[in-house]
Amino acid sequence: MRTITFFNNKGGVGKTSLLYHTAHMFAELGKRVLAVDLDPQTNLSQIFLEEGRFIAIVEEEKTIKNALRRIEKKQGDILEAYIEPINDRLYLLPGDLSLSLIEDQLSKEWYECLTGEWYPFALQSAFYRIIKDAAARYAIDYVFIDVGPNFGAINRASLISSDYLIVPSTADLFSLRGLSNIGERIESWVKEWKKRLGERKEDTMSLDLPGEKIQPLGYVLMQHGVKANKPVKAYKKFADRIPEVFRSSFKLSTSSQQLSFDNDPYCLALVKHYNSLMPMAMEARKPIFALKPADGAIGAHYHAVKMVYEDFERLSRKIMERIEQSVSAKTAESNA
Repeated sequence: MRTITFFNNKGGVGKTSLLYHTAHMFAELGKRVLAVDLDPQTNLSQIFLEEGRFIAIVEEEKTIKNALRRIEKKQGDILEAYIEPINDRLYLLPGDLSLSLIEDQLSKEWYECLTGEWYPFALQSAFYRIIKDAAARYAIDYVFIDVGPNFGAINRASLISSDYLIVPSTADLFSLRGLSNIGERIESWVKEWKKRLGERKEDTMSLDLPGEKIQPLGYVLMQHGVKANKPVKAYKKFADRIPEVFRSSFKLSTSSQQLSFDNDPYCLALVKHYNSLMPMAMEARKPIFALKPADGAIGAHYHAVKMVYEDFERLSRKIMERIEQSVSAKTAESNA
């Protein structure tokens, strides 16, 4: 199981839509995928599910919040999470609007971890352990986690539980400023978590806790104005600054050559917005690349659907390749 969090501390960059389409494509390519909604806005759950089904899940207490019910109240540990099948290879751990209520408690117990006691570690690792249990039950290959656009305690718990990070970004000044902060903040969280792990008392040793391991896979440039797979001129000046800002943010090795987004190895893809197709896909409750003529994808729309399929297949294969390269490098390092 490989866990990937899609995160940007700036909202409105197309993060949830990117995760939704990538999860579907991974399943299309034969992988078993669990999509996890840890954003209290529940946008991912609402994209995956028809309104009536999502309401029923919430009313039946089958969201992530129910799996936290006992530990949140200090009445025990995590519960087994309900998992909603989307198709034979794609599953959803539904989110909950009330998940935000645990934010303050997670923040408080983060500092209490320094005491070494059981409960703070159990709470901080709750998402990690819930997801790991669900992944084992459904033989999941990849977990995709959606989180909100902030540096809050929920996101910290998610990110320290993840193997990899993908940063969706847009080509504008505010995205560049936001991107410059992400790496530094995550690095500080990882260091703080490592310090806390060193304070653990004996009764915490049975807890399955995440290590300090998250690795940035790269960024996806979400572009509203593109022509022939290139950003329009108004955005290109910002797009070409992203490679340098991304490397600086995550303290990655710099390149000797002048990089732009289209020759940067960390640029996983340039994804178009497809304004006219997204509403059609949402109405059909399927990714854009799965739209059929019966859904309204005819004429130019039909050809655009094929292009979207190719774009997301290319992106998904690149993500898989990067992960395998990372695993191989770590294996070689441990054997050295």
